[in-house]
Amino acid sequence: MLPALAVRPARPDRNLLRQDHPGGHRHNLFIFILAIVLLGLLGGCVRLIPGGTAPVGTVRPAPPAVVGGTAALAGVRRGPLAAGLGMRPDNAAMALRAFAVSCPRLTRRTDSSGLTVPQDWAPACAAAPGWPDADAGRFFATYFETAEVAGGTAFATGYFEPEIAGVRSRQPGYDVPVYALPSDLVRARPGDAPPLPDGRMPLGRYDTAGVFTAYYDRGEIDDGALAGRGLEIGWAADPVELFFLQIQGSGRLRAPDGSVIRIGYAGQNGRDYTAIGALMRDSGLTGTGPGQYPPTMQGIQQYLRDDPAGGRALMRRNRSYVFFRELTGPGPVGALNVPVTGRATVAVDPAFVPLGAPVWLQVDNPVASGLWVAQDTGGAIKGSNRFDTFWGAGADARRIAGTMNTRGRALVLLPKGTLDRLGRR
Repeated sequence: MLPALAVRPARPDRNLLRQDHPGGHRHNLFIFILAIVLLGLLGGCVRLIPGGTAPVGTVRPAPPAVVGGTAALAGVRRGPLAAGLGMRPDNAAMALRAFAVSCPRLTRRTDSSGLTVPQDWAPACAAAPGWPDADAGRFFATYFETAEVAGGTAFATGYFEPEIAGVRSRQPGYDVPVYALPSDLVRARPGDAPPLPDGRMPLGRYDTAGVFTAYYDRGEIDDGALAGRGLEIGWAADPVELFFLQIQGSGRLRAPDGSVIRIGYAGQNGRDYTAIGALMRDSGLTGTGPGQYPPTMQGIQQYLRDDPAGGRALMRRNRSYVFFRELTGPGPVGALNVPVTGRATVAVDPAFVPLGAPVWLQVDNPVASGLWVAQDTGGAIKGSNRFDTFWGAGADARRIAGTMNTRGRALVLLPKGTLDRLGRR
């Protein structure tokens, strides 16, 4: 069996396709992978100064480049006092609850950013469960100091938990399989294939002769390569909606009777992710001219429906395929292996932001400015000050995440005393 893969849940192919996410982006449940990330318009599935969101189709510069290998190497300097950030009470309360949920993991895991050690978080985590929501701002001012990583220039996108029409057992109108992780999807044994650049062995399968080969791609799976193996955990009504749910990495199947099956990222077939939005852009299908489609998630979906044959061929060019598992807990699970929270969870690169740490964003889209908690990762969420904000489920979440593309400044909140220990001024 393939071990649990860790990548958007969210984020998966999301801005993302999350490679190896223990829950999905991120969910990486991704991994929205943001619509713009998905589009590939910015070269990568978002936020400190309030202002308006750029109109659809606005060309923005590329996201900040990866600087250094970790936060400790990229450069960290002391930021302003947390008490002076101007936290909104409702936002601070949501961040406090998300932080408290993260603490059991936060105080036991190794921080790959090089900034903290588990015991650094003990005082804040001991105080968080009983701290009153109405005074949440004082909690963060009491236990945290702010740090600016690699200059603090931030780029943020958004993702959400989609809900699509789906049922548990196949019936007329619900013919698109939602597959669980196949048992023959494995990593190659040493010597059977070249290792990946990060040292891991590639994903694939062993054929009947025992030779390791690439796993079935999207087109082969759509053509029935996995049919009849009992892997279906549900059936969707619309292949376009399922395609985008795979990009998000987690979501809900809602049946005609109102019942809901919640599904999350379980793994991916090892094939490279191709952003179909970038393919549309390169073909002249997106833009602001006559006959072109808006370069957003909604615009891409409209094209896929207006031209079913062309849309099907386009989706098959993204050979990556995401597998799911049924979720029974309170919500989508992020890379920290705790439920993610709409308007409170942010996906980060854990080499630059400790998973579980609060993050302060002040960006040109004011709806995304405020306190977030790093609880997820995503395949496209790489480098310092790259963030993917999670907006929950529903129409508003879909609308906000699908157009979130914002810049500004970011501060990481670290336990008081951390910067002194690191020797940072």
